[in-house]
Amino acid sequence: MGKRGIRIYLLCFFTTVLGYGQVDIPKDYFKNPLDIPLVMAGTFGELRSNHFHSGLDIKTQRKEGLNVYASASGTISRIKISHYGYGKAIYVQHPNGYTTVYAHLKKFSPEIEAYIKAKQYKKEKYEIEIFPTSGTLNVAQGDLLAYSGNTGSSGGPHLHYEIRDVNARPMNPFLFGIDVNDHKPPVISKVFAYPLDENSFINNAQKPVELRLTRQKDSSFITGKVKAQGRIGFGISTIDQQDGANNKNGIYQIRTTVNGEENFLLIMDKFSFAETRYLNRMIDYSRFIKKKNRVQKLFVEKNNPLSIYKNVIDQGDLTIIDSLSYQYDIEIKDYVGNDTHISIPIVGVLDSLAKPSEKIVTDHFAYSNQNYSFSEGKFDIYIPKGALYDDIFLDINVSSDTIIFHNEETPLHKNATIQYDLSGYTGEDREKLYLGILNYKNEVYYTNTRIKDNKLTVSTRKFGTYSLGLDKTPPVITPKNVAEGRWMSKYRYLKFKIEDDKSGIKSFRATVNGKFILMEYDYKTKTLVHDFNDNVVTDTENNLKLIVTDNVGNSTTFETTFFRKK
Repeated sequence: MGKRGIRIYLLCFFTTVLGYGQVDIPKDYFKNPLDIPLVMAGTFGELRSNHFHSGLDIKTQRKEGLNVYASASGTISRIKISHYGYGKAIYVQHPNGYTTVYAHLKKFSPEIEAYIKAKQYKKEKYEIEIFPTSGTLNVAQGDLLAYSGNTGSSGGPHLHYEIRDVNARPMNPFLFGIDVNDHKPPVISKVFAYPLDENSFINNAQKPVELRLTRQKDSSFITGKVKAQGRIGFGISTIDQQDGANNKNGIYQIRTTVNGEENFLLIMDKFSFAETRYLNRMIDYSRFIKKKNRVQKLFVEKNNPLSIYKNVIDQGDLTIIDSLSYQYDIEIKDYVGNDTHISIPIVGVLDSLAKPSEKIVTDHFAYSNQNYSFSEGKFDIYIPKGALYDDIFLDINVSSDTIIFHNEETPLHKNATIQYDLSGYTGEDREKLYLGILNYKNEVYYTNTRIKDNKLTVSTRKFGTYSLGLDKTPPVITPKNVAEGRWMSKYRYLKFKIEDDKSGIKSFRATVNGKFILMEYDYKTKTLVHDFNDNVVTDTENNLKLIVTDNVGNSTTFETTFFRKK
């Protein structure tokens, strides 16, 4: 086969992987996985919902189907296909211990496509995860792996590309010499000052205060003078951009100094997936929920073990003493060194008229390092230790079949459990009940629900108002290009639209003449597609049966007969 084709043969180069050290990061080992100039739609460490972005999102010129190549020689160690997340993804393990990841793919190269489809048909399921035996699917640098796409939880055509170390921790691909044109400095939109205890005030207030930014002639910024007392900290809303696009990407480094002495340093070089959800502790989570604006705190609170902090003195806090002056400086850098500076003058002012903010006190107090449980009416609540970042009063109220489970402005790190007693329900309706969170339309949005010990049970990492839902409506199947008696010989694909307005689609299964056929589901477009090039439909007369089931067990069956020339 040629350089761009997959090579399937046995190699023994992985015998040295375990003994290979990753102390020195190779700068010229990995190549551009596309044969177009790299333009970024997203960068490493970018702040996303509940996680840091673990790689680069590379633009594919607003289209799908671009060739995706192996960045370096190795063996395909994992192939995963899912409706959500990475969609179609390939993992290539390299002899130096690193692994590259290629995600949101449209389809794989012909040889890999045949390999994975054989597995899908054997298991009779679309979603699949395979770990090929080492040496089964080996590739050389530049071999064709796949074609770029928009599968999974992708918001538009692009390639998601990662480099992971030997411990499966994602690392910043820029560290490896992946080069992107970048002449733009980081962008600052907001700066906040935070009082950090009951004895701290900022401008006579005991709440976060937004500071006014003024741009200087040298493009740096200065804020108005901050009058403060006690322990305070700062936070910034910042993004970075590279040449060729206006996407709001992540920054690489933030450094702060107090009177010229460094007291905080953050570098987005690598992290582990186990720690990524602590992003919710790093940001002003309440502000994000209310304003959809992420402010990174430049101080480290308890229960924040993020490894991206490299040098933090006194948790990044400042203790402001009456009548003393301080100079606080923030420097934000991107990977190539473009930077933006902010200077914040501070003066210690002890104001006897400053009043502490009122605390909300309830009957429910939970400690972050202890389990918490609560029962009222038909509801039981359980919050495991480590789910909360702070010791807090919880707002919990039960009314009939609805429970106010605190408020969504507080983050949950681990799954809490909500249970609802079903002993008062019998018959068919009982199996169609579920628990869900109320959305902004006051509709019950389905949360994954199971029945355990005569109770509806959900696990959730989101505070909010939960209520009982009932779904007796089956899914809707709409054929897009097939009808009774139609000849389908000129069609490459068999297409349907499937919808369920309440609990949502759980599963589907299609057969032709009693034989399983593979259907690909795109939840974003609600489409279900079979590719006749799978060569499973081989008869002239074909009896199609499609069954779609929702999350509480309602199902719809569509049947028709179509014809194709042999």
